[in-house]
Amino acid sequence: MGLFEEAEQFYPKQNLNALQTVGYREIFGYLEKQYDKEEAIRLLKRNSRRYAKRQLTWFKRDQEIKWFNPNQVTEMISLLDS
Repeated sequence: MGLFEEAEQFYPKQNLNALQTVGYREIFGYLEKQYDKEEAIRLLKRNSRRYAKRQLTWFKRDQEIKWFNPNQVTEMISLLDS
């Protein structure tokens, strides 16, 4: 909530590297009237999913990462203690 308002405040500084991220880019396009708000939201959701998928792919290749379900507290503690 409030992402559109936040992006609007940062719009004058949109060229900063920190603002070249998923979320801001789509809203900046909306603010530049490249598309409407519904399209900005659709793009934001799509690009967020794509980014999350790339992150998961990258993490899954790292053999040192041990994945846990949130209910595996005992297993997490055992790994930390070892």
